[in-house]
Amino acid sequence: MAACESEREFLKDRHEAPVLATHRLVLREPRMADAEQLARLANNIKVAAMMTGMPHPYTRGDAEVFICRAGEADATASTYAVTSKQNGSFLGCAGLSSDREGKLQLGFWLGEPHWGKGYATEAAHALVDLAFDRLAVERLHTRCRLANTASRRVIEKCGFQFTGIGLLNSIAAGQFSAEHFTLDRRVWASLKGWR
Repeated sequence: MAACESEREFLKDRHEAPVLATHRLVLREPRMADAEQLARLANNIKVAAMMTGMPHPYTRGDAEVFICRAGEADATASTYAVTSKQNGSFLGCAGLSSDREGKLQLGFWLGEPHWGKGYATEAAHALVDLAFDRLAVERLHTRCRLANTASRRVIEKCGFQFTGIGLLNSIAAGQFSAEHFTLDRRVWASLKGWR
């Protein structure tokens, strides 16, 4: 194993995030068994160019390092493997993490074969609910590349509101313009009641 000394050491130090189940998905902690599918789906410039921290090309070694680091999150940060409830296949990743300013951020990506099927919205809803149900946050933040209309639609379906535009640095794409969004607890509560 390239990224961790042993699977036992890897599992011993992991932060336990709750498993989340939706209508079609199971969101769970990434496992070393996901590394091959993760590397295959992430090794796509169409995916990497929309992300800040994803290199391109993306190797199995990159996947193993990512999986090891996913377990180092604290109580307000969790990384999830987004998997199919039907067959357990790995579809992408989603998570909650604190940015440099301490703001809780929602992030997600799916492999290209899984685009346009509503999985990202389903995963994002589950994580938004987790953030407000279990964490003492009043606001959740997210952002997407200006050119990423699909992610913007997911963000809007979750009730986030546009707050501005800024620049982000991407390992694969250099600097790009990104839209920033915020979801307030009160808005989430009213939207949750409408679902």
